[in-house]
Amino acid sequence: MESRPALELVANLCGELLSGRINYCHWKSNAAIDRSAAGENDLDLLVSREDSQRFLEILFRLGFREACEPPDQRLPGVRDFYGYDKKSDRLVHAHVHFQLVLGHDFSKNYHIPLETPYLESATVHGIFRIPSPEFELALFVIRMVIKHSTLDAILMRHGRLSSSERNELEFLQTSTTAAKVMEIYEKHLPYIDCGLYEACLQSLQPGCSLFHRISAGRQLQKKLRSCARRPPISDLILKFSQRVIKPIRSRLHMPGSKKRMANGGLLIAIVGGDGSGKTTAINGIFSRLSREFEVVKFHMGKPSWSGRTILIRGIIKIGRLLRLYPFIKEGSEYAFNTGKPVFPGYPWLLREVCTARDRFLTYDKARRRATNGRLVVCDRYPLPEVKFMDGPQVERVTRDITPGKLISALARIEIRYYEQISRPDLLIVLRLAPEISVQRKTDESPETVRPRAEEMWKVDWSKTPGRIIDAGQGKTEVLSDLMALIWSNQ
Repeated sequence: MESRPALELVANLCGELLSGRINYCHWKSNAAIDRSAAGENDLDLLVSREDSQRFLEILFRLGFREACEPPDQRLPGVRDFYGYDKKSDRLVHAHVHFQLVLGHDFSKNYHIPLETPYLESATVHGIFRIPSPEFELALFVIRMVIKHSTLDAILMRHGRLSSSERNELEFLQTSTTAAKVMEIYEKHLPYIDCGLYEACLQSLQPGCSLFHRISAGRQLQKKLRSCARRPPISDLILKFSQRVIKPIRSRLHMPGSKKRMANGGLLIAIVGGDGSGKTTAINGIFSRLSREFEVVKFHMGKPSWSGRTILIRGIIKIGRLLRLYPFIKEGSEYAFNTGKPVFPGYPWLLREVCTARDRFLTYDKARRRATNGRLVVCDRYPLPEVKFMDGPQVERVTRDITPGKLISALARIEIRYYEQISRPDLLIVLRLAPEISVQRKTDESPETVRPRAEEMWKVDWSKTPGRIIDAGQGKTEVLSDLMALIWSNQ
């Protein structure tokens, strides 16, 4: 096996499992065990049920967090854990089996009762405990025939081994003998005789006839009938329905197509001054996490307009086109300088109230999705400590004038919306010096950038739940710090 450097997290996990005398092994894909050590492949671990509690304690101590498949895809005795290796900036997926459930990817319909002898055959190779090659080959042949040589697999165009699977078969065949494999079948799976094993092995070879492959697959399914989790017809229906539904669900990003964290969802807010890299960081986090997990992102600074907002702003725009009042853009100097004697106008105040409502509606969606188990990432977030960005504006910009009933009413409505927005589960502050903010944010004038940056810089975040990240670092370092913070708070 070609040697690759193991990730620190993987090495620590294997070291603790070994020192803790946990009865486990890396049960498959050991022809590429170096890729698993390097975090490029999943860690496919089989663990004795007797050691399950101590095994889980080690995982949690090392920062692994459990994620769950959608209910209709969960397998009995199989759990998924993810850890973050900060040094390599990689998520490590531990795919943990407490029983050997395997089969076609769409159904995993068979439980092969080999756990105890399989684990007893394991010995230490490098940092992992791995099973004897004859045990691994015995199970590999069953897995591949069910996955590729049955009639339904061929009809679904899954009838050929991938290049990595062919390499694994060749590796295992050169590592043991057919006689040793047959000893395992005779002792533990006596219903698989020498003739069936040879037929199954032949069905996996390139150039094997379609008739022979289907025949071998049918015979093996018949022999494994008592190991099946569901009747043949139910399994067939499930596989073909998944063949149609799964690609559609994935392409449309429909709920239920990815994992959710077992500890529940998390509402994450990432805030910072202009130029601190909020949007870049959020896109980077979303890109990494959304490959495996259900992740949603919202822009609380620029929320989507509700129907009511579209109507009100449309009316305001018509009035402006008719020159009934001057147009003052949001984010103008009125957002930063309340000493100006010029009243910004009722349309400006009304827009701020609409924005407050839209932020509350966006928060409502975000909180609901987090409550239902998703990871939610918000770009900007209304906070009591921050006045210039994403907070109540009506009362602040009109405090130097005598407010009438309409202004007072608008101020109360706006404040009421913001009062309903509670703090996020995890608040992350990208802290950046105002001078650097002005240098980075070249598409806006320094007069508008500096006040917002200075306010974020001067807040005493130690008196808040906020977690500080130095946004003056490079992009890679910021993303790494963000991932570490998010993962430690799962």
